[in-house]
Amino acid sequence: MRCLTLAASLSPASRSAGLAAAARNAVAAHGVESNLLDLRDHDLPLCDGGSCYAHPSVRELSDAIGAADLLLVALPIYNYGVNAAAKNLVELTGPAWTGKTVGFLCSAGGTSSHMAVMGFANTLMLDCRCLVLPRFVYAAPDAADAGGTPTAALAERIEALAAEGVRVASALAEAPAAAVPA
Repeated sequence: MRCLTLAASLSPASRSAGLAAAARNAVAAHGVESNLLDLRDHDLPLCDGGSCYAHPSVRELSDAIGAADLLLVALPIYNYGVNAAAKNLVELTGPAWTGKTVGFLCSAGGTSSHMAVMGFANTLMLDCRCLVLPRFVYAAPDAADAGGTPTAALAERIEALAAEGVRVASALAEAPAAAVPA
């Protein structure tokens, strides 16, 4: 089984990148191949519905996403929604997400946006046929110290998400494929 953790913030001072690193390590501690992909390291075009799909970075990311069984997406919450870079990534690589188990780690500026990921989750469930884990991590600014080290409570939530993601994705990988109409 393989896990790909996506750090979807483009901010140089990204707090969600710290969540991604912690999640990658938590999954690896379960003996699962676990890689981290940071969008700051990739020059992605905006989705234009046409030539963007041939961009080398889009193909590279589509291949990485397609090869994973479990996707953990660490992203910031801006204005009560997920950031545009995460949405653009799905628009560019949508078919690669099909049938994946997906979990979320959200970095937010306050405590009131805990439902902000739901529209994004619905897109992945309905358009990409992903299985979205009902457990996700929501981290307000006080959930980590100035260096990005998570509090004990946040580390516990990250570990719980990693364990649940590994459990569900492993079970799905071992289950016989069902003949389901597209």
